[in-house]
Amino acid sequence: MTSTATSAAPLTAAELASAKDSIERVSAAFSSRVVGQEKVRTALLVTLLAEGHILLESVPGLAKTLAASTLSQAVAAEFARIQCTPDLLPSDIVGTQVYDPRNHTFETQLGPVHANFVLLDEINRASAKTQSALLEAMQERQTSIAGEIHRLPQPFMVLATQNPIEEEGTYVLPYAQMDRFLLKEVVDYPAESDELTVLDRIDDGTLGQHATAVQPVISTPDVVGLQALVRRVYVDPAIKRYVISLIRATRDIGPLLGPELAAYVDIGASPRGSIAFFQAARAMAVVQGRHYVIPEDVRELRHAVLRHRIHLSFEALADRVAPETVIDAVFRAVPTP
Repeated sequence: MTSTATSAAPLTAAELASAKDSIERVSAAFSSRVVGQEKVRTALLVTLLAEGHILLESVPGLAKTLAASTLSQAVAAEFARIQCTPDLLPSDIVGTQVYDPRNHTFETQLGPVHANFVLLDEINRASAKTQSALLEAMQERQTSIAGEIHRLPQPFMVLATQNPIEEEGTYVLPYAQMDRFLLKEVVDYPAESDELTVLDRIDDGTLGQHATAVQPVISTPDVVGLQALVRRVYVDPAIKRYVISLIRATRDIGPLLGPELAAYVDIGASPRGSIAFFQAARAMAVVQGRHYVIPEDVRELRHAVLRHRIHLSFEALADRVAPETVIDAVFRAVPTP
């Protein structure tokens, strides 16, 4: 279906109601295992509906793996977890050909990336060569093994995690790969009440190693259907111009915010930032039960979309300036439609 045909078919009330029901069921299933972390839940849902990938950053033990596996169980998807290490090879991820001495032929064994949900645990521990092997899978939704193309299943979503406090034995993610992630969410420590709830759920068996898996509430074809609905969400030209103005402001901050703040930014967001806002805001609108995007959808996603797309200077790192500080300043300066 062409983009013209897609934009000419607005979402109906029945489609929105069905989508809202499915999203609420997935959210309830997610919350039954993952306590608190509403921002993570929203980010994962938006990423899934927008057909993107997400980078989760936090110290260990904040339920990143649990969140990924719970979401996959809730939508009856195939889940694969890859523990990234410096000796991990590209073939360990995408697959390889193995010789069968009985038939004197080579057989293709697909790697764990050929799953619906792929968790790359501590992605910054994988070598640059292995990280680059992920680019084709993330961008083209396919892998190449011995010259043969293998399409990845639908839906397909990469959930990568990284630990920001340990640098020994790690490889900084290249900017080109960081840009492939639709969102980057920073996972915070839980509130005191949430942490107490975690202990209560372990005590009653809801959480922990003896807990049962989450029962699926929708299927993967349902997810593909929701993704199709997201592509039909209406985005007003004023919202598009707003997004472009925000992205362009990150590239030329001086005239807007002055030389002091401009000195903190080396590289602004690429056009992928505009595309990310466009796609993620549509998904946020569906999550909120609307068939159109409003400026608040863009504003709510500002940190997750831009924090990994703005390259800060040495001066910013020395002055401990967070990318969120620059992002908030840009959003205050650019007029909201």
